[in-house]
Amino acid sequence: QVQLVESGGGLVQPGGSLRLSCVGSGSIFSIRPMAWYRQAPGNQRELVATITASSSTGYADSVKGRFTISRDNAKNTVYLQMNSLKPEDTAVYYCNLDPPRRTYWGQGTQVTVSS
Repeated sequence: QVQLVESGGGLVQPGGSLRLSCVGSGSIFSIRPMAWYRQAPGNQRELVATITASSSTGYADSVKGRFTISRDNAKNTVYLQMNSLKPEDTAVYYCNLDPPRRTYWGQGTQVTVSS
C-alpha cells in the first residue's frame, strides 16, 4: 500500500524559508506526476505546485516565483522549497499524485507564517 509522509513544516517569520519533503513507499514516484497541495483553516484544499515525471513544473499564481518543486526519483522524494513566505501561506501542506488519489492523502505538515 502506498504511503506518503510529509515533513519539514514549522513556524517561520514572514519573509522566511522552509523546505518540505514528501517520501513515499512504492515505485510510483519515478513514473507519475506529483504535486503539493495545501489547506488553510476554513478553506478547501488547493493545488500549489506540480511536477511531471520528467520534472516539468507548474505553480499556482499565488506562489509563482517564491516556491520551487523538485523531485529525486531515486529517493522516492518530492520537495517544496518555499521562500519569501507570507502569512497567507499558513496551511497544512500535503503531497499526492497529480491529479490526487483519495487513498494517498497523508497527515500533511503544518506551515505557520507569523511574526
